[in-house]
Amino acid sequence: MEKLVITACLTGAEVTREQQPNLPITPDEIAEAAYECYLAGASMVHIHARDEEGNPTQDIEYYRAIKEKIEAKCNIIFQPSTGGATWHTPEQRLQPVELKPEMATLSMGTCNFADDVFMNTEENIKIFAKRMYELGVKPELECFEKGMIDTAIRFIKQGLIKTPAHFDFVLGVPGAIGAELRDLLYMVESIPAGSTWTAAAVGRHQLPINMATIMLGGHVRTGFEDNVYYKRGELATSNAQLVERVARLSREFGREVATPDEAREILGLK
Repeated sequence: MEKLVITACLTGAEVTREQQPNLPITPDEIAEAAYECYLAGASMVHIHARDEEGNPTQDIEYYRAIKEKIEAKCNIIFQPSTGGATWHTPEQRLQPVELKPEMATLSMGTCNFADDVFMNTEENIKIFAKRMYELGVKPELECFEKGMIDTAIRFIKQGLIKTPAHFDFVLGVPGAIGAELRDLLYMVESIPAGSTWTAAAVGRHQLPINMATIMLGGHVRTGFEDNVYYKRGELATSNAQLVERVARLSREFGREVATPDEAREILGLK
């Protein structure tokens, strides 16, 4: 089986220090967390920036500082979010792409997001995709429900998204698809042949989906953005602790973990 690509989602836009005291917020803290995850087996980090007050920001200068500090420590793949927070404008959300990272997220549709709405019009998806390809950035197609896969397939047929595509299934967000095994299988079986895929799941669903994904041959996202606990009632001590568990389980199943350069080959970044 293909080696496992582990993505560490370090901070997110919603988690607070009150919920997880070990949440990395400053560029230095995020870079150090990325390095710890790299040592634990992650080959990619999914980045949301925070400002000095700890609020989510899409300001390019914060992302620039984080990117440079991570690159000074290791060669892990830097993947900024263009999702940001639900209240960021499309123009704000697109800023990190100007840094020309190897990969960035591209959300493929609109959905309810707990008590809010995560808005992604088709016009904005097309603008984001066009700019990514102009800058040589591969999009990771974020799909919160099956209709977003259908949109991606339609855009592929129209030549707006290049193949082979890489999908990320985000499962268990209130307002979108659930996080049962049948939900994961439905998403996996719906993408075009030859695509690569990662699965992420929120809260208590993170570990079961991580394990199922390893066995199904997909790739795994884990970290504080999706879940702050190591097990029921016990907060994780770090993002690296969550990454190390995934790497250990994968090796127990007989599946080796990809280095950053191996992940670049698998994801078509080279």
